[in-house]
Amino acid sequence: MSKKIQAIRGMNDLLPKDSVLWSKVERIISDLFISYGYKNIRTPVVEKTDTFCRAIGQATDIVEKEMYSWQESNGESLSLRPEGTAGCVRMMIEHNLPREGIQKVFYQGAMFRHERPQKGRYRQFHQVGLEVFGAADAKVDAELMMITHALWQKLGLKNVVLEINTLGSSEARASYKEILVDYFTQHKAQLDEDSLRRLSSNPLRILDSKNPSMQSLIDQAPKLMAHLDAESEKHFEQFKTYLESLNIDYVINTRLVRGLDYYNRTVFEWTTTDLGAQGTICAGGRYDSLVEKMGGQP
Repeated sequence: MSKKIQAIRGMNDLLPKDSVLWSKVERIISDLFISYGYKNIRTPVVEKTDTFCRAIGQATDIVEKEMYSWQESNGESLSLRPEGTAGCVRMMIEHNLPREGIQKVFYQGAMFRHERPQKGRYRQFHQVGLEVFGAADAKVDAELMMITHALWQKLGLKNVVLEINTLGSSEARASYKEILVDYFTQHKAQLDEDSLRRLSSNPLRILDSKNPSMQSLIDQAPKLMAHLDAESEKHFEQFKTYLESLNIDYVINTRLVRGLDYYNRTVFEWTTTDLGAQGTICAGGRYDSLVEKMGGQP
């Protein structure tokens, strides 16, 4: 008798008994986004590897060790998408959509990361994304919080908390990185293997470490808030004012940096205590220079 074939570990089947719930959630999300004027898009599951390297950043965990990539016969490197923003930005540039004014779009679909499967973290996972192009004001940051806040209510989710932070401008972040590297270099003996690797490539990610033995070291690290540029400070103050006027509670988490290189200014995470270790249910932020970085107009 031949051996039974099974699905790849970390890539799961959607069974008939679950599909009704799955469809219902997708419909609630889609109807809500459309009601706010967002239009659905679909990008390919496979992109040129460079799309993700340029967008996400060479020194990120995703690019360094989590992408499913391969060489074509012509030598070109292709990858399964590990997230949705890079492909969305590539599409905006390629079809010159921002010339038609502010673009508000959303997508949903399978993403792929080659990591150790665990509860709430799979190799094939499904992501919904909202993206806005051409809006500099903090109003749009707040609008996205308003939409996601409404979504949790529609889905009946409880114990959900909004955590926010600002990463400032790329210039402010670059000078802060130097201060951070100086600080952690002085305490090199206390850094774990992951943090030592990040010290030269992506020092902000050390702040995100979950290693209990490093928490007091991280707590005492210099804060980016103290090194912000004036424009980013003003943007963050406006963002908080909008949230307060919308009655959306928030917590400022100065250690919130997100794992991707393209973010600037606002970053956020919606978290819950109901899911165990993988408590983040929605996250993102601004990426004002990403379109230009990928070859489009600023």
